[in-house]
Amino acid sequence: ENGYKVAVLEAARIGYGASGRNGGQLVNSYSRDIDVIERKYGKTTAQALGSMAFEGGDIIRNRIEKYNIDCDYRPGGIFAAFNKTQMGHLQGQKALWESLGHQGLEMLDGEAIHKEIATDAYVGGLLDKTGAHVHPLNLLLGEVRAFESLGGRVFEDSKVIDVVRSERPVIKTDAGSVTADYLIVCGNAYLGGLFPELASKTMPCGTQIVCTEVLPEELQKELIPNNYCVEDCNYKLDYYRLTGDGRLLFGGGVTYGGGDPASIERFLRPHIERVFPTLTDIKLDYSWGGDFLLTMNRLPQFGRINNSIYYAQGYSGHGVTTTHLAGKLIGEVVKGQAERFDAFASLRHMPFPGGQMFRVPYT
Repeated sequence: ENGYKVAVLEAARIGYGASGRNGGQLVNSYSRDIDVIERKYGKTTAQALGSMAFEGGDIIRNRIEKYNIDCDYRPGGIFAAFNKTQMGHLQGQKALWESLGHQGLEMLDGEAIHKEIATDAYVGGLLDKTGAHVHPLNLLLGEVRAFESLGGRVFEDSKVIDVVRSERPVIKTDAGSVTADYLIVCGNAYLGGLFPELASKTMPCGTQIVCTEVLPEELQKELIPNNYCVEDCNYKLDYYRLTGDGRLLFGGGVTYGGGDPASIERFLRPHIERVFPTLTDIKLDYSWGGDFLLTMNRLPQFGRINNSIYYAQGYSGHGVTTTHLAGKLIGEVVKGQAERFDAFASLRHMPFPGGQMFRVPYT
């Protein structure tokens, strides 16, 4: 859109990583909210990041409309609370977000949340009407088609094996190389050891998802009548939604260090049955896992390797919206408008203590 000549080098296939495997929920803000950012980094930084906390979802909605992307977009997301303590946190979150100008928030008491989700598991929740859910791979593929229509080029099965960190970086693959004015590093949990200085401050984490058989339409309307997506307020949270073809997609848990449990179905079925006892023994047609990238402070890492190599990674579970914001900010900084990018780049990130061996037990 800015008139640059752009090439994407993808190690596998487009959408192989978290961009195609995620749960498809558009969750506003960051994995650590603005009040935490203010306590840790100060008011100026908090104001800068707060002004961008709800922008990622707007970027997605704009792209869907502008490029006519069919990705089963459905508005509305619920944060579900298991107890009064979590309800207190949600009330604080609502007040915080409203202080930043975010509207469309509604507290749900026990009776109200029961009308939205057919379960007795929750005591209440918070409805964010600008939250949403999508088919993430179809969103990505639609964006790729838009990218290619503007002259962008995608090279799949083109794993980068080395980068010459010169004024004009040279990016090498087994089949050839690209010399660029700017290199954007966005491999996230799948970057490997290409940039060791980035790997030391992050840790891949696995999350798992199952998808039920197609549910009768009556059951779909009973489970989640307004077709909102849901995530609970536990530290290791569960998240779920109905898909465009009428299945329940349910994800949860964290595997520190990445990878999947021996049986994803055996791992997640008790989570489903805790929320929806009526779905005991429901047939699960699909299961998969994938890795996201965690940082010590749970905030994204943006920065520069040198004046021509930029990176964005470590969204810590909030990647769907924040990656879209990151793309916009990198587009700005390449044009010489660095202020918003540098608000993130100024965040101090500590390495995980003990290197690779101790990252998992430490976390």
